Amino acid sequence: MRPAGDVNQALIRAARLLAAESEAGGASLAEIAAKACVGRDAARQHVPNLKRRGRLEIVGERRVDYRNRPVALYAPADPSAPLIQPGPVLLGQCLQAWGG
Repeated sequence: MRPAGDVNQALIRAARLLAAESEAGGASLAEIAAKACVGRDAARQHVPNLKRRGRLEIVGERRVDYRNRPVALYAPADPSAPLIQPGPVLLGQCLQAWGG
């Protein structure tokens, strides 16, 4: 499996921080995108993929002023999981950094 890209890492990190700060235990897609400094369009593409892969999960809903329907609140599925999955690519990067 490929390691998580920069956008995915930023979104997961932002979701982790916002979930810790939030009373509801999660944050909306717009809040996660703003905290991660990622555009909403990019977040709309990546967050469903992260949810499908089991990195994020929906923990509730909340009503907001800018939408008629409630928005989903996302939180990391496993907060202790590393952002980068170990594998041959990571090992190669470590060896290259160590030797250079």
